[in-house]
Amino acid sequence: MKFRHVFLQSLKLPSKKATFQLNRVGMDIAILYMFILLILVSIPAFINRLAGNSGISADMNIVFLIIYFFIFYYLPLVIFVCIGLSVISYIGVGIAKLMDRKLQFPLLWKMSVFIATIPFILYMIIALLIPVDDVLLGVFFLYIFIMLYIIIRIYPKRRK
Repeated sequence: MKFRHVFLQSLKLPSKKATFQLNRVGMDIAILYMFILLILVSIPAFINRLAGNSGISADMNIVFLIIYFFIFYYLPLVIFVCIGLSVISYIGVGIAKLMDRKLQFPLLWKMSVFIATIPFILYMIIALLIPVDDVLLGVFFLYIFIMLYIIIRIYPKRRK
């Protein structure tokens, strides 16, 4: 139930109400939510791997194919996304300081995860319909950065 609520609020970003409701969500929920999103994003690649009749995956047992996919696709994807969201959030901390907002890295990282909902779901749908290069994920990181800037502007300035 909690993930459904987080998903619905993530779709409403960058509204002020959704931003402040997602601000109250714990970091553990945000991390699990990110893992679930990345599982959804990797479904098209997994289907392509299962349907592949040539290469190393053609002769593998299904159990080994799942393990192979997890090690060589899902884990690198998780690492890449975590690093990307961390870089975006770190830049967001600098922007927040320039805009005189008192926002810390964990909050901006959590908000970046929630902002990633729409781009990752779009990527999954597009990848299911047509073959897509993973470079499209890089374009979506630009969207996440712009939305994070908009969310930083929502928070009030520091009191003096």
